[in-house]
Amino acid sequence: MSEKPLVSIIIPCKEIDAYTKESVAGCKRLEYENFEIIVLPDFQSDIIEGVQLIPTGAVSPGIKRNIGIKNSTGEFCAFIDNDAYPRPDWIVNALKILSDPSVGGVGGPGLTPPEDNLRQKAGGYVLSSFMVGSLSNRYKTNNNVESDDIHSCNFIARRSIIDIAGGWNEKYWPGEDTLMSLSIKQTGKKLIESSDVVVYHHRRSLFKSHLKQVSRFGEHRGFFVKKFPENSVKLTYFIPSLIVSIFFVGLLFSLFNSFFLSIFLFGLIAYLTASFIAAMLQVKNTVLLLTVWLGIIVTHIVYGVFFISGLLKRDLKR
Repeated sequence: MSEKPLVSIIIPCKEIDAYTKESVAGCKRLEYENFEIIVLPDFQSDIIEGVQLIPTGAVSPGIKRNIGIKNSTGEFCAFIDNDAYPRPDWIVNALKILSDPSVGGVGGPGLTPPEDNLRQKAGGYVLSSFMVGSLSNRYKTNNNVESDDIHSCNFIARRSIIDIAGGWNEKYWPGEDTLMSLSIKQTGKKLIESSDVVVYHHRRSLFKSHLKQVSRFGEHRGFFVKKFPENSVKLTYFIPSLIVSIFFVGLLFSLFNSFFLSIFLFGLIAYLTASFIAAMLQVKNTVLLLTVWLGIIVTHIVYGVFFISGLLKRDLKR
């Protein structure tokens, strides 16, 4: 690897909105000089100085990223969502890890920006709580770990590895990052999630926007369990559906048997207590605490229901 290789930063978006401009501005503040920025909106919009704008039409993020790759000239491609912006040392830290030839791709946490409003922060607290299992690592800093599923809002890889992997899946979204991760792993390379490779990713507000996003994640993961089990069959992904199923089965049985009623109430109290503790560990504000507690519960319900829906579907259409 050359001392300061060219890095192509690729940002897919629908339009050049305030978040996109913030993302570009954050990239321009990087502690790394040799990069190009490629932004891919649906349609032509105002020129941004120092940025290559490529209108793509209303297509999937996977198609946008592949168009960005084809128009890039960097040795490395760094992908970030338009509603995220990088910490200044983002590229520097990623390239240190990618200097190991056994590493095919690097990612890291998408932290909630400090300027997000309370409802957005509440969504972030839900996602970073221990009640979402190992997925919470995506939303907080942890030690470096080998991964098999790096999220697309913070994904850096060598261009040659992306080409060997076949580029981004153009049909499925969300979930295209799961498939890219799987393809890179199948080349024999490792994926690393590092607490030093940080972006700040604006959260969806509790409750409507957050739950809409969660429903899509759940449906795709449920479908991917059948279609792409190699990195989708994990206990963490099944737990919300198990919670929902056990709740409804327990409720039904408890209507006819006092013994099952006792077990059901014990399980319900244990779950509510664990959820409350998870919320307490995230936030101290009383009003926000109750919001996050409820957010954890409804997130499990919505994800669990849509995960089952994905399991039952023959295909997903977008």
